[in-house]
Amino acid sequence: MSSLFPALSPAATGAGADRPALRFGERSLTYGQLAAAAGGTADRIRGAGRVAVWATPAMETAVAVVAALLAGVPAVPLNPKSGDKELGHILSDSEPSLVLAPPGVELPPAPGALERIDVDVHATGPVPEDRADDGAPALVVYTSGTTGPPKGAVLPRRALATTLDALADAWRWTDDDVLVQGLPLFHVHGLVLGILGPLRRGGSVRHLGRFTTEGAARELNDGATMLFGVPTMYHRIAEALPAEPELAKALAGARLLVSGSAALPVHDHERIAAATGRRVIERYGMTETLMNTSVRADGEPRAGTVGVPLPGVELRLVEEDGTPIAALDGESVGEIQVRGPNLFTEYLNRPDATAAAFTEDGFFRTGDMAVRDPDGYVRIVGRKATDLIKSGGYKIGAGEIENALLENPEVREAAVTGEPDPDLGERIVAWIVPADPASPPALETLADHVAGRLAPHKRPRVVRYVDALPRNDMGKIMKRALTDG
Repeated sequence: MSSLFPALSPAATGAGADRPALRFGERSLTYGQLAAAAGGTADRIRGAGRVAVWATPAMETAVAVVAALLAGVPAVPLNPKSGDKELGHILSDSEPSLVLAPPGVELPPAPGALERIDVDVHATGPVPEDRADDGAPALVVYTSGTTGPPKGAVLPRRALATTLDALADAWRWTDDDVLVQGLPLFHVHGLVLGILGPLRRGGSVRHLGRFTTEGAARELNDGATMLFGVPTMYHRIAEALPAEPELAKALAGARLLVSGSAALPVHDHERIAAATGRRVIERYGMTETLMNTSVRADGEPRAGTVGVPLPGVELRLVEEDGTPIAALDGESVGEIQVRGPNLFTEYLNRPDATAAAFTEDGFFRTGDMAVRDPDGYVRIVGRKATDLIKSGGYKIGAGEIENALLENPEVREAAVTGEPDPDLGERIVAWIVPADPASPPALETLADHVAGRLAPHKRPRVVRYVDALPRNDMGKIMKRALTDG
Protein backbone atom coordinates (compact mmCIF):
# COMPACT_ATOMS: atom_id res chain seq x y z
CA MET A 1 0.00 0.00 0.00
CA SER A 2 1.43 3.40 -0.99
CA SER A 3 0.16 6.91 -1.56
CA LEU A 4 -0.73 7.87 -5.12
CA PHE A 5 0.30 11.46 -4.41
CA PRO A 6 3.35 11.68 -2.15
CA ALA A 7 3.60 15.41 -2.88
CA LEU A 8 0.21 15.99 -1.22
CA SER A 9 1.21 14.45 2.10
CA PRO A 10 1.29 16.86 5.06
CA ALA A 11 5.08 16.57 5.31
CA ALA A 12 5.59 17.29 1.61
CA THR A 13 3.14 20.18 1.41
CA GLY A 14 4.63 21.71 4.53
CA ALA A 15 7.92 22.35 2.78
CA GLY A 16 6.54 22.61 -0.74
CA ALA A 17 3.19 24.28 -0.12
CA ASP A 18 3.94 27.08 -2.56
CA ARG A 19 5.00 24.86 -5.45
CA PRO A 20 2.60 25.22 -8.41
CA ALA A 21 0.42 22.16 -8.98
CA LEU A 22 -2.46 23.00 -11.33
CA ARG A 23 -3.25 25.86 -13.67
CA PHE A 24 -6.34 26.19 -15.82
CA GLY A 25 -6.26 29.48 -17.69
CA GLU A 26 -5.97 32.24 -15.11
CA ARG A 27 -6.87 29.94 -12.21
CA SER A 28 -4.15 28.10 -10.33
CA LEU A 29 -3.54 26.05 -7.20
CA THR A 30 -0.33 25.41 -5.33
CA TYR A 31 0.30 22.03 -3.71
CA GLY A 32 -0.77 23.45 -0.37
CA GLN A 33 -4.01 24.80 -1.82
CA LEU A 34 -4.70 21.58 -3.74
CA ALA A 35 -4.11 19.49 -0.62
CA ALA A 36 -6.58 21.65 1.32
CA ALA A 37 -9.24 21.70 -1.44
CA ALA A 38 -9.00 17.98 -2.18
CA GLY A 39 -8.87 17.19 1.53
CA GLY A 40 -12.01 19.21 2.17
CA THR A 41 -13.89 17.47 -0.65
CA ALA A 42 -12.55 14.06 0.37
CA ASP A 43 -13.99 14.58 3.84
CA ARG A 44 -17.47 15.15 2.33
CA ILE A 45 -17.47 12.00 0.17
CA ARG A 46 -15.67 9.46 2.39
CA GLY A 47 -17.64 6.21 2.42
CA ALA A 48 -19.89 7.33 -0.43
CA GLY A 49 -19.29 4.30 -2.66
CA ARG A 50 -18.65 5.28 -6.28
CA VAL A 51 -18.93 8.95 -7.19
CA ALA A 52 -19.56 10.39 -10.63
CA VAL A 53 -17.46 13.36 -11.75
CA TRP A 54 -18.82 15.80 -14.32
CA ALA A 55 -15.53 15.94 -16.16
CA THR A 56 -15.33 19.35 -17.78
CA PRO A 57 -11.84 20.61 -18.73
CA ALA A 58 -11.71 22.66 -15.54
CA MET A 59 -9.93 22.91 -12.20
CA GLU A 60 -12.92 21.35 -10.41
CA THR A 61 -12.53 18.06 -12.29
CA ALA A 62 -8.92 17.67 -11.21
CA VAL A 63 -9.75 18.52 -7.59
CA ALA A 64 -12.74 16.14 -7.59
CA VAL A 65 -10.78 13.15 -8.91
CA VAL A 66 -7.85 13.76 -6.57
CA ALA A 67 -10.31 14.07 -3.67
CA ALA A 68 -11.98 10.78 -4.58
CA LEU A 69 -8.62 9.02 -4.76
CA LEU A 70 -7.56 10.48 -1.41
CA ALA A 71 -10.85 9.33 0.11
CA GLY A 72 -10.47 5.83 -1.32
CA VAL A 73 -13.68 6.25 -3.34
CA PRO A 74 -13.78 5.08 -6.99
CA ALA A 75 -14.50 7.94 -9.42
CA VAL A 76 -16.56 7.60 -12.60
CA PRO A 77 -15.61 10.41 -15.04
CA LEU A 78 -18.57 11.52 -17.18
CA ASN A 79 -18.16 12.99 -20.64
CA PRO A 80 -20.16 16.26 -20.66
CA LYS A 81 -20.79 15.77 -24.40
CA SER A 82 -22.46 12.38 -23.96
CA GLY A 83 -26.10 12.08 -24.92
CA ASP A 84 -28.87 11.27 -22.48
CA LYS A 85 -29.01 7.59 -23.50
CA GLU A 86 -25.30 7.02 -22.95
CA LEU A 87 -25.25 8.93 -19.67
CA GLY A 88 -28.26 6.97 -18.49
CA HIS A 89 -26.53 3.68 -19.30
CA ILE A 90 -23.29 4.66 -17.54
CA LEU A 91 -25.08 5.85 -14.41
CA SER A 92 -27.40 2.84 -14.18
CA ASP A 93 -24.42 0.54 -14.69
CA SER A 94 -22.01 2.20 -12.24
CA GLU A 95 -24.63 3.30 -9.66
CA PRO A 96 -22.75 6.27 -8.18
CA SER A 97 -24.16 7.63 -4.95
CA LEU A 98 -23.54 11.25 -5.90
CA VAL A 99 -22.08 13.51 -8.56
CA LEU A 100 -19.26 16.03 -8.16
CA ALA A 101 -19.58 19.06 -10.42
CA PRO A 102 -18.35 22.64 -10.82
CA PRO A 103 -20.61 25.21 -9.13
CA GLY A 104 -23.21 26.75 -11.43
CA VAL A 105 -22.98 24.10 -14.15
CA GLU A 106 -26.40 22.77 -15.18
CA LEU A 107 -26.46 18.99 -15.46
CA PRO A 108 -28.59 16.87 -17.80
CA PRO A 109 -31.52 14.90 -16.31
CA ALA A 110 -29.68 11.63 -15.53
CA PRO A 111 -26.76 12.99 -13.45
CA GLY A 112 -28.98 15.84 -12.29
CA ALA A 113 -31.13 13.33 -10.42
CA LEU A 114 -28.20 12.32 -8.19
CA GLU A 115 -27.22 14.00 -4.95
CA ARG A 116 -24.87 16.76 -6.02
CA ILE A 117 -21.80 18.20 -4.36
CA ASP A 118 -20.35 21.35 -5.87
CA VAL A 119 -16.56 21.22 -5.88
CA ASP A 120 -15.09 24.16 -4.02
CA VAL A 121 -11.49 24.70 -5.10
CA HIS A 122 -11.05 27.05 -2.13
CA ALA A 123 -12.22 24.52 0.45
CA THR A 124 -9.94 23.55 3.31
CA GLY A 125 -9.49 20.21 4.99
CA PRO A 126 -6.77 17.81 6.04
CA VAL A 127 -5.42 15.24 3.61
CA PRO A 128 -6.75 11.89 4.85
CA GLU A 129 -4.39 9.07 5.67
CA ASP A 130 -4.17 6.77 2.63
CA ARG A 131 -5.44 3.37 3.77
CA ALA A 132 -6.67 2.02 0.44
CA ASP A 133 -5.23 -1.24 -0.84
CA ASP A 134 -3.23 -1.16 -4.08
CA GLY A 135 -5.82 -3.45 -5.67
CA ALA A 136 -8.77 -1.26 -4.70
CA PRO A 137 -10.71 0.38 -7.55
CA ALA A 138 -9.54 3.91 -8.33
CA LEU A 139 -11.45 4.79 -11.50
CA VAL A 140 -14.24 3.31 -13.58
CA VAL A 141 -13.64 4.60 -17.11
CA TYR A 142 -16.14 3.76 -19.80
CA THR A 143 -14.99 2.59 -23.21
CA SER A 144 -16.20 4.26 -26.39
CA GLY A 145 -18.88 1.65 -27.02
CA THR A 146 -18.08 1.01 -30.70
CA THR A 147 -19.29 -2.60 -30.45
CA GLY A 148 -22.23 -2.09 -28.08
CA PRO A 149 -23.06 -0.10 -24.94
CA PRO A 150 -19.98 1.36 -23.23
CA LYS A 151 -18.30 -0.97 -20.74
CA GLY A 152 -16.89 0.28 -17.46
CA ALA A 153 -13.22 -0.66 -17.11
CA VAL A 154 -12.35 -0.86 -13.42
CA LEU A 155 -8.83 0.50 -12.95
CA PRO A 156 -7.15 -0.34 -9.62
CA ARG A 157 -4.87 2.06 -7.79
CA ARG A 158 -1.98 -0.27 -8.60
CA ALA A 159 -2.51 0.25 -12.34
CA LEU A 160 -2.39 4.05 -12.02
CA ALA A 161 0.78 4.00 -9.93
CA THR A 162 2.48 1.38 -12.10
CA THR A 163 1.81 3.06 -15.42
CA LEU A 164 2.79 6.54 -14.21
CA ASP A 165 6.01 5.27 -12.64
CA ALA A 166 6.85 3.31 -15.81
CA LEU A 167 6.37 6.47 -17.87
CA ALA A 168 8.54 8.40 -15.44
CA ASP A 169 11.27 5.85 -16.07
CA ALA A 170 10.83 5.97 -19.84
CA TRP A 171 10.51 9.74 -20.14
CA ARG A 172 12.84 10.80 -17.27
CA TRP A 173 9.81 12.60 -15.83
CA THR A 174 10.61 14.53 -12.63
CA ASP A 175 9.18 17.17 -10.33
CA ASP A 176 10.95 19.81 -12.40
CA ASP A 177 8.73 19.10 -15.40
CA VAL A 178 5.85 21.39 -16.32
CA LEU A 179 3.29 19.76 -18.60
CA VAL A 180 1.02 21.64 -20.99
CA GLN A 181 -2.03 19.91 -22.44
CA GLY A 182 -5.55 20.60 -23.69
CA LEU A 183 -7.05 17.11 -23.57
CA PRO A 184 -10.50 16.01 -22.37
CA LEU A 185 -10.53 14.87 -18.75
CA PHE A 186 -12.90 11.91 -19.08
CA HIS A 187 -10.31 9.71 -20.85
CA VAL A 188 -7.17 8.17 -19.40
CA HIS A 189 -4.92 10.26 -21.66
CA GLY A 190 -5.95 13.65 -20.36
CA LEU A 191 -6.91 12.61 -16.83
CA VAL A 192 -4.51 9.86 -15.76
CA LEU A 193 -1.42 10.82 -17.78
CA GLY A 194 -2.11 14.53 -18.08
CA ILE A 195 -3.34 15.39 -14.56
CA LEU A 196 -2.50 12.55 -12.18
CA GLY A 197 0.89 12.02 -13.84
CA PRO A 198 2.34 15.44 -12.99
CA LEU A 199 0.79 15.33 -9.50
CA ARG A 200 2.34 11.93 -8.76
CA ARG A 201 5.73 13.29 -9.77
CA GLY A 202 5.33 16.47 -7.76
CA GLY A 203 5.53 18.62 -10.90
CA SER A 204 2.84 20.82 -12.39
CA VAL A 205 0.34 20.90 -15.23
CA ARG A 206 -1.08 23.78 -17.22
CA HIS A 207 -4.34 22.88 -18.92
CA LEU A 208 -5.34 25.02 -21.88
CA GLY A 209 -9.06 24.32 -21.52
CA ARG A 210 -9.32 24.13 -25.29
CA PHE A 211 -6.24 23.30 -27.33
CA THR A 212 -4.82 26.02 -29.55
CA THR A 213 -1.40 26.28 -31.16
CA GLU A 214 -1.10 29.77 -29.69
CA GLY A 215 -1.79 28.46 -26.19
CA ALA A 216 0.72 25.64 -26.53
CA ALA A 217 3.37 28.05 -27.81
CA ARG A 218 2.71 30.53 -25.01
CA GLU A 219 3.08 27.93 -22.25
CA LEU A 220 6.13 26.22 -23.74
CA ASN A 221 7.82 29.58 -24.19
CA ASP A 222 6.94 30.38 -20.56
CA GLY A 223 8.72 27.46 -18.94
CA ALA A 224 6.63 24.39 -19.73
CA THR A 225 8.83 21.40 -20.59
CA MET A 226 6.41 18.78 -21.96
CA LEU A 227 3.46 18.75 -24.36
CA PHE A 228 0.87 15.95 -24.51
CA GLY A 229 -1.49 15.81 -27.47
CA VAL A 230 -3.38 13.67 -29.95
CA PRO A 231 -2.70 13.49 -33.70
CA THR A 232 -5.36 16.10 -34.50
CA MET A 233 -3.49 18.60 -32.32
CA TYR A 234 -0.12 17.78 -33.82
CA HIS A 235 -1.61 18.03 -37.32
CA ARG A 236 -2.77 21.55 -36.47
CA ILE A 237 0.72 22.30 -35.17
CA ALA A 238 2.30 20.99 -38.39
CA GLU A 239 -0.07 23.12 -40.47
CA ALA A 240 0.56 26.25 -38.38
CA LEU A 241 4.36 26.04 -38.10
CA PRO A 242 5.25 27.84 -41.37
CA ALA A 243 3.36 30.96 -40.28
CA GLU A 244 4.07 30.88 -36.52
CA PRO A 245 7.76 31.34 -35.64
CA GLU A 246 6.91 31.50 -31.91
CA LEU A 247 5.39 28.03 -32.17
CA ALA A 248 8.51 26.64 -33.83
CA LYS A 249 10.66 28.23 -31.12
CA ALA A 250 8.42 26.79 -28.39
CA LEU A 251 8.52 23.24 -29.72
CA ALA A 252 12.26 23.42 -30.30
CA GLY A 253 12.76 24.30 -26.63
CA ALA A 254 10.49 21.59 -25.20
CA ARG A 255 12.05 18.63 -23.43
CA LEU A 256 9.41 16.16 -24.61
CA LEU A 257 6.62 16.16 -27.21
CA VAL A 258 4.29 13.18 -26.80
CA SER A 259 1.44 12.03 -29.02
CA GLY A 260 -1.05 9.29 -28.22
CA SER A 261 -4.60 7.90 -28.48
CA ALA A 262 -4.17 7.25 -32.22
CA ALA A 263 -1.29 6.93 -34.69
CA LEU A 264 0.42 10.17 -35.67
CA PRO A 265 0.83 10.22 -39.47
CA VAL A 266 4.43 10.05 -40.62
CA HIS A 267 4.15 13.19 -42.74
CA ASP A 268 3.17 15.23 -39.65
CA HIS A 269 6.14 13.76 -37.79
CA GLU A 270 8.44 14.88 -40.58
CA ARG A 271 6.99 18.36 -40.96
CA ILE A 272 7.35 19.05 -37.23
CA ALA A 273 10.90 17.66 -37.14
CA ALA A 274 11.94 19.71 -40.18
CA ALA A 275 10.59 22.95 -38.71
CA THR A 276 11.75 22.51 -35.10
CA GLY A 277 14.56 19.98 -35.00
CA ARG A 278 12.50 18.04 -32.42
CA ARG A 279 10.73 14.73 -32.95
CA VAL A 280 7.42 13.78 -31.41
CA ILE A 281 7.49 10.49 -29.53
CA GLU A 282 4.55 8.10 -29.42
CA ARG A 283 3.27 5.69 -26.82
CA TYR A 284 0.59 3.02 -26.90
CA GLY A 285 -2.13 2.29 -24.39
CA MET A 286 -5.81 1.59 -23.92
CA THR A 287 -8.47 2.32 -21.32
CA GLU A 288 -8.19 -1.26 -20.08
CA THR A 289 -4.40 -1.40 -19.96
CA LEU A 290 -3.28 2.19 -19.41
CA MET A 291 0.19 2.42 -21.00
CA ASN A 292 1.93 -0.56 -22.60
CA THR A 293 4.79 0.80 -24.70
CA SER A 294 6.60 4.02 -25.43
CA VAL A 295 9.54 5.48 -27.25
CA ARG A 296 11.96 6.33 -24.46
CA ALA A 297 13.37 9.80 -23.92
CA ASP A 298 16.84 8.34 -24.44
CA GLY A 299 15.73 6.15 -27.35
CA GLU A 300 15.27 6.71 -31.06
CA PRO A 301 12.04 8.64 -31.78
CA ARG A 302 11.24 6.67 -34.91
CA ALA A 303 8.17 7.89 -36.81
CA GLY A 304 5.42 5.29 -37.11
CA THR A 305 6.40 3.30 -34.02
CA VAL A 306 5.21 3.30 -30.43
CA GLY A 307 8.53 2.17 -28.97
CA VAL A 308 9.21 -0.76 -26.68
CA PRO A 309 7.30 -2.32 -23.77
CA LEU A 310 7.37 -0.27 -20.58
CA PRO A 311 8.91 -1.67 -17.39
CA GLY A 312 6.65 -4.38 -15.95
CA VAL A 313 4.68 -4.93 -19.16
CA GLU A 314 4.84 -8.29 -20.94
CA LEU A 315 3.88 -7.95 -24.60
CA ARG A 316 3.50 -10.58 -27.31
CA LEU A 317 2.06 -10.83 -30.81
CA VAL A 318 -0.11 -13.83 -31.62
CA GLU A 319 -1.63 -15.48 -34.68
CA GLU A 320 -5.39 -15.84 -35.01
CA ASP A 321 -5.24 -19.22 -33.28
CA GLY A 322 -3.30 -17.72 -30.35
CA THR A 323 0.12 -19.04 -31.38
CA PRO A 324 2.82 -16.54 -30.34
CA ILE A 325 4.81 -14.91 -33.14
CA ALA A 326 8.49 -15.05 -32.30
CA ALA A 327 9.76 -13.24 -35.39
CA LEU A 328 11.00 -9.66 -34.98
CA ASP A 329 11.07 -9.03 -38.72
CA GLY A 330 8.94 -5.91 -39.13
CA GLU A 331 6.53 -7.85 -41.36
CA SER A 332 4.74 -10.57 -39.35
CA VAL A 333 1.37 -9.14 -38.30
CA GLY A 334 -0.21 -10.35 -35.06
CA GLU A 335 -2.61 -9.25 -32.36
CA ILE A 336 -1.03 -7.52 -29.38
CA GLN A 337 -1.59 -9.23 -26.04
CA VAL A 338 -0.30 -7.75 -22.79
CA ARG A 339 0.06 -8.80 -19.17
CA GLY A 340 1.18 -6.80 -16.16
CA PRO A 341 0.16 -4.73 -13.12
CA ASN A 342 -1.01 -1.91 -15.42
CA LEU A 343 -4.17 -3.81 -16.42
CA PHE A 344 -7.74 -3.22 -15.35
CA THR A 345 -9.36 -5.82 -13.10
CA GLU A 346 -12.74 -6.24 -14.77
CA TYR A 347 -15.52 -4.78 -16.85
CA LEU A 348 -18.05 -3.65 -14.26
CA ASN A 349 -21.04 -6.01 -14.10
CA ARG A 350 -19.79 -7.90 -17.17
CA PRO A 351 -18.11 -11.14 -16.08
CA ASP A 352 -18.71 -12.60 -19.54
CA ALA A 353 -16.90 -9.75 -21.30
CA THR A 354 -14.12 -9.81 -18.70
CA ALA A 355 -13.52 -13.53 -19.19
CA ALA A 356 -13.55 -13.17 -22.97
CA ALA A 357 -10.98 -10.37 -22.82
CA PHE A 358 -8.28 -12.49 -21.18
CA THR A 359 -6.41 -15.60 -22.26
CA GLU A 360 -6.02 -18.59 -19.96
CA ASP A 361 -2.53 -17.43 -19.00
CA GLY A 362 -3.68 -13.93 -18.07
CA PHE A 363 -2.86 -11.89 -21.17
CA PHE A 364 -5.32 -9.20 -22.25
CA ARG A 365 -6.49 -9.41 -25.86
CA THR A 366 -6.12 -5.83 -27.08
CA GLY A 367 -7.62 -6.28 -30.54
CA ASP A 368 -4.78 -4.15 -31.93
CA MET A 369 -2.62 -5.53 -34.73
CA ALA A 370 1.10 -4.82 -34.94
CA VAL A 371 4.50 -5.89 -36.17
CA ARG A 372 7.79 -5.77 -34.26
CA ASP A 373 11.04 -4.55 -35.71
CA PRO A 374 14.30 -6.44 -35.10
CA ASP A 375 15.17 -4.14 -32.17
CA GLY A 376 11.81 -4.77 -30.51
CA TYR A 377 10.08 -1.54 -31.52
CA VAL A 378 6.34 -2.00 -31.97
CA ARG A 379 4.49 -0.63 -35.00
CA ILE A 380 0.68 -0.60 -34.77
CA VAL A 381 -0.99 -1.39 -38.10
CA GLY A 382 -4.61 -1.13 -36.99
CA ARG A 383 -7.52 -2.65 -35.12
CA LYS A 384 -8.31 -6.31 -35.67
CA ALA A 385 -12.01 -5.55 -36.15
CA THR A 386 -11.68 -2.69 -38.63
CA ASP A 387 -8.07 -2.40 -39.83
CA LEU A 388 -6.90 -5.93 -40.60
CA ILE A 389 -7.53 -6.60 -44.26
CA LYS A 390 -7.12 -10.10 -45.69
CA SER A 391 -6.50 -9.67 -49.38
CA GLY A 392 -5.07 -12.17 -51.84
CA GLY A 393 -3.72 -14.37 -49.04
CA TYR A 394 -1.95 -11.47 -47.28
CA LYS A 395 -2.71 -9.94 -43.87
CA ILE A 396 -2.49 -6.20 -44.39
CA GLY A 397 -2.69 -3.45 -41.76
CA ALA A 398 -4.62 -0.37 -42.79
CA GLY A 399 -2.35 1.97 -40.83
CA GLU A 400 0.74 1.66 -43.01
CA ILE A 401 -1.33 2.26 -46.16
CA GLU A 402 -2.86 5.35 -44.58
CA ASN A 403 0.61 6.69 -43.79
CA ALA A 404 1.72 6.08 -47.36
CA LEU A 405 -1.34 7.86 -48.76
CA LEU A 406 -0.74 10.85 -46.49
CA GLU A 407 2.70 11.30 -48.02
CA ASN A 408 0.98 12.24 -51.28
CA PRO A 409 0.57 16.05 -51.40
CA GLU A 410 -2.80 15.64 -53.13
CA VAL A 411 -4.19 13.92 -50.00
CA ARG A 412 -5.29 15.94 -46.95
CA GLU A 413 -6.76 13.05 -44.91
CA ALA A 414 -6.96 9.31 -45.53
CA ALA A 415 -8.58 6.24 -44.06
CA VAL A 416 -8.35 2.67 -45.32
CA THR A 417 -10.87 -0.14 -44.92
CA GLY A 418 -11.58 -3.48 -46.56
CA GLU A 419 -14.69 -4.65 -48.36
CA PRO A 420 -15.69 -8.07 -49.74
CA ASP A 421 -14.14 -9.07 -53.07
CA PRO A 422 -15.00 -12.34 -54.86
CA ASP A 423 -11.43 -12.83 -56.07
CA LEU A 424 -9.21 -11.35 -53.36
CA GLY A 425 -11.40 -12.06 -50.35
CA GLU A 426 -11.21 -8.38 -49.42
CA ARG A 427 -10.15 -5.41 -51.50
CA ILE A 428 -8.52 -2.30 -50.11
CA VAL A 429 -10.66 0.84 -50.08
CA ALA A 430 -9.13 4.31 -49.65
CA TRP A 431 -11.32 7.07 -48.22
CA ILE A 432 -9.73 10.34 -49.26
CA VAL A 433 -10.20 13.98 -48.31
CA PRO A 434 -8.48 15.67 -51.27
CA ALA A 435 -6.15 18.61 -50.74
CA ASP A 436 -7.97 20.21 -53.67
CA PRO A 437 -11.62 19.07 -53.75
CA ALA A 438 -11.98 20.37 -57.30
CA SER A 439 -9.19 18.08 -58.52
CA PRO A 440 -9.01 14.89 -56.45
CA PRO A 441 -6.20 12.40 -57.11
CA ALA A 442 -7.13 9.50 -59.39
CA LEU A 443 -7.24 5.91 -58.15
CA GLU A 444 -4.36 4.94 -60.45
CA THR A 445 -2.22 7.75 -59.02
CA LEU A 446 -2.90 6.65 -55.44
CA ALA A 447 -2.40 2.95 -56.23
CA ASP A 448 0.96 3.59 -57.89
CA HIS A 449 1.99 5.85 -55.00
CA VAL A 450 1.28 3.13 -52.41
CA ALA A 451 2.73 0.27 -54.47
CA GLY A 452 5.97 2.22 -54.92
CA ARG A 453 6.37 2.72 -51.18
CA LEU A 454 5.06 -0.52 -49.72
CA ALA A 455 4.22 -3.47 -51.98
CA PRO A 456 1.88 -4.00 -54.94
CA HIS A 457 -0.57 -6.11 -52.93
CA LYS A 458 -1.09 -3.18 -50.53
CA ARG A 459 -2.35 -0.74 -53.17
CA PRO A 460 -5.96 0.47 -52.92
CA ARG A 461 -8.39 -1.01 -55.44
CA VAL A 462 -11.19 1.48 -54.74
CA VAL A 463 -11.14 5.17 -53.82
CA ARG A 464 -14.01 7.10 -52.27
CA TYR A 465 -13.82 10.87 -51.82
CA VAL A 466 -15.30 12.53 -48.73
CA ASP A 467 -15.40 16.08 -47.39
CA ALA A 468 -14.14 15.03 -43.94
CA LEU A 469 -13.43 11.88 -41.96
CA PRO A 470 -15.63 11.19 -38.92
CA ARG A 471 -13.60 11.40 -35.69
CA ASN A 472 -14.31 10.96 -31.99
CA ASP A 473 -13.27 13.30 -29.16
CA MET A 474 -9.71 11.96 -29.16
CA GLY A 475 -9.23 12.39 -32.90
CA LYS A 476 -9.60 8.71 -33.82
CA ILE A 477 -11.22 8.01 -37.16
CA MET A 478 -14.57 6.24 -36.69
CA LYS A 479 -14.34 3.78 -39.57
CA ARG A 480 -17.65 2.12 -38.84
CA ALA A 481 -19.32 5.44 -39.61
CA LEU A 482 -17.66 5.30 -43.04
CA THR A 483 -18.48 1.71 -43.87
CA ASP A 484 -21.97 1.71 -42.32
CA GLY A 485 -22.89 4.95 -44.03
